[in-house]
Amino acid sequence: MSIGGQSDASDRKIYRFTPEGYAKMKERLDYLRNVKRREVADYIHEAKEAGDISESSAYEEAKNDQAMLEGEILELEHRIAYAEVMTPDMHADTDGTVHIGMQVEVETDRGTKRTFKIVETFEANPKEGLISDQAPVGKALMGHREGDEVSVSTPGGVTTYTIISVRPML
Repeated sequence: MSIGGQSDASDRKIYRFTPEGYAKMKERLDYLRNVKRREVADYIHEAKEAGDISESSAYEEAKNDQAMLEGEILELEHRIAYAEVMTPDMHADTDGTVHIGMQVEVETDRGTKRTFKIVETFEANPKEGLISDQAPVGKALMGHREGDEVSVSTPGGVTTYTIISVRPML
């Protein structure tokens, strides 16, 4: 921390993205800035045109939408400013442990094989096999190596995974 409680650049979190996740985030930011902002501004204008804004639920809703939109834009701008796009050579010196950016092949205690790609929370998409390092399975796998057994409590009960392989996603 620097003087006055302000964070300096060394205190800032670096966000790690897959190239695809980074591109999606930039596309989302572009959409919010160039399309959604205009839509919300038009909605606010229409609500103002409709009459007394002091009692207009449409106007209040539009202003709330605008605040949420601007919050999301600021968050995306922050992530982009402190983004690190993962590359294959980033994992050249890894010690074989599971961490963000690794693809982990596991076998369940029932003999089912699954592959997970460990990413940060905001890039997670379980349907595509991208799981967060903060999700129960991702959190349990973090720091483990090939051959390790990891038990995970899920809504369906406890599942034990044996780590078959750990390698960079890219």
